[in-house]
Amino acid sequence: MPELFNYDFMVRALLAGLLVAVTVPVMGSFLVARRYSLIADSLAHVSLAGVGAGLLLGAAPVALAIPVTALGAVLLEWLRQTRRLSGEVGLAILMSGGLALAVVFANLAKGANTDFSGYLFGSITTTTTADVVTLAVATVVVGTIITINYRALLHIAYDEDSARIAGYRVTFLNYLLAAMTAVMVVLSLRIVGGLLISALLVIPVVIASQWAGSFLRTIMLAVATAMLAVTGGLALAFYAGIAAGGAIVLTAIAMLIVAMIWKK
Repeated sequence: MPELFNYDFMVRALLAGLLVAVTVPVMGSFLVARRYSLIADSLAHVSLAGVGAGLLLGAAPVALAIPVTALGAVLLEWLRQTRRLSGEVGLAILMSGGLALAVVFANLAKGANTDFSGYLFGSITTTTTADVVTLAVATVVVGTIITINYRALLHIAYDEDSARIAGYRVTFLNYLLAAMTAVMVVLSLRIVGGLLISALLVIPVVIASQWAGSFLRTIMLAVATAMLAVTGGLALAFYAGIAAGGAIVLTAIAMLIVAMIWKK
């Protein structure tokens, strides 16, 4: 394990992974409570379309993917609130449409296949200091917003109608949570990869729910579980020579299996 810290790219990857682990399960706790856990998977596919468009146009992929994914999140929430489509149908359409656009754009962007695969499955070697700083800023901003609106988000997660009656800004907070999820999904692409980010959003929450007796404890335990999965997954990737994103998710799944067996 100490050998990891001899390489700057591994240190940057670990810092970025821990920042993702601190933020993503917090939002995941609210989304899972709303039975909306597949939103990260759908937004990840939309973000890949933004990445593909960036590669095609010669623009910064992440910079272009953020507004594209945020727009997808807002559209998804609008469809849900106006009841034009059910939540699951909207997620399925976004997921398939986003991935289809991503494949088309990536094919049109000649010579960008290697770069695109890094966003699909994660690429720790491409994590830069700027990525870490950006993630740190996003973590602080998201953490502050959720802390300020914790009671409202918790109320909305379990009963939107009651939250409206209580005077909470339900529509605004729903759009805000969707947009924050979109931003964190995009920023997590280099660490976990677009096809795997939903696992880090959901699995730590499921593990935490096996043991925690309250919603706040679920969040705290989910964050700790995600941090352990990221650390263990990066170490496994380093020593076994496998993809970091896959190693992180497999570590999280192994922890879930152990937790379920232990609980039983």
